[in-house]
Amino acid sequence: MTERPRLSPIQLFNMSFGFLGIQFGWGLQLANMSAVYEKLGARPDQVPLLWLAAPLTGLLVQPIIGALSDRTWGPLGRRRPYFLTGAILASVALFFMPTSTSLWMAASLLWILDASINISMEPFRAFVADKLSPQQRTTGFVVQSLFIGIGASLANALPFMLRVLGVTGNTASGIPLTVKYSFQAGAVVFLACVIWTVCTTSEFPPEDLGAKDRATRGHGGLGELISEITDSIRNMPRTMKQLAVVQLLTWLGLFCMWLFFVPAVARHVFGATDPKSELYTQGIEWGGFAFAFYSITCFIVALALPKLAAISSRKKVHAGALICGGLSLLSVYMIHDKYLLLISMVGVGIAWASILSMPYAILSTALPAHRMGVYMGVFNFFIVIPEILASLFFGPLTRMIFGDANPDAPLYTVMLGGICMLLAAVSVMFVEDVGESASTLKADVGEKLTTPMTAQAVPSSGL
Repeated sequence: MTERPRLSPIQLFNMSFGFLGIQFGWGLQLANMSAVYEKLGARPDQVPLLWLAAPLTGLLVQPIIGALSDRTWGPLGRRRPYFLTGAILASVALFFMPTSTSLWMAASLLWILDASINISMEPFRAFVADKLSPQQRTTGFVVQSLFIGIGASLANALPFMLRVLGVTGNTASGIPLTVKYSFQAGAVVFLACVIWTVCTTSEFPPEDLGAKDRATRGHGGLGELISEITDSIRNMPRTMKQLAVVQLLTWLGLFCMWLFFVPAVARHVFGATDPKSELYTQGIEWGGFAFAFYSITCFIVALALPKLAAISSRKKVHAGALICGGLSLLSVYMIHDKYLLLISMVGVGIAWASILSMPYAILSTALPAHRMGVYMGVFNFFIVIPEILASLFFGPLTRMIFGDANPDAPLYTVMLGGICMLLAAVSVMFVEDVGESASTLKADVGEKLTTPMTAQAVPSSGL
């Protein structure tokens, strides 16, 4: 691979800024959709099944988009056409989501939203690996974590902040106006942030000029594409297989939290059992606000990750972070004060900062450059598969283990997520980090991660 020049802080800022928008949209989805489903009449045990269509689509979309972006070259480059297209589709889904009048409409829009976010997100991961040298990739993925933390913090806190500002009431179908306006603001933020990155960051052409020429002429076909994906799955690097176990356990724990934490807050902390009550609405808004605290922690902790990895190793940092997250989710059982709940989210934020950066930093140095996109897409199988498992089995599991209509079922499922994270921490130690070296980590330590104070927001006239 040709040596990439080191990017300046402003260049890192520009290339990663789009992830703020992606995470703004994803954060709104994760923090609010379970409650939206309940507002539209779904029982708690039905909620996971309503999430199913989205990950099933992602299972197909991610490797295909990754493989296509490996073979694409045009005026916008390789990856940018895909995350721009995904941003446009996701913004449309975000805008109309809170106008849903039925479960089927909300589930359909979630399907479109999740698929569109995947179209944007996977090329973005490969984009970082394309642009940066191996010595700077840990820093690159950490900068992404910074923007993910900012985006999620804003998204999670927005419904609560709108209530503080005096927004009250519901749509005709019962969805709080605070949620409606947050989703529609998210549509604008998502698109604006991705457009910023598309307009301010260039791409390097494929190193194989023959491949570039074939991609430009559109040669290949569906059969070759499927063959490439199949071959990539069959020949996954050893490090990727080891990380797959870590990812499966980690994301199973995360989906336990995302699907059930907000309802658990409403029931366990606020004592609300009627999803249509005002107290329940206050509970779900506070649950989203609590999510903002783990996102803020992610933003702060991400700054320290390269130095911590240099002192110890990327594996040890990731294992320690997952332990913090697991213990924090287990601690929710003992919390009945809504303010203490915010403290528990600090540990989750430490885990989240590492989850968003360390596995990808470890993986990227073990992958062939010409297949970076398809392997990043395949790697996301190990995020989507836990989501599918959660959608299919969490509902029946909660009924079978905790009993029908048990108000504590969401809480127990959140605790199950904590156990999964602790198991993931153990599995990290069996991963072979082939790309970690003293020179790589020293280079990352020397890279400044401060956000430029002169960066301007995307002007409205440019949209």
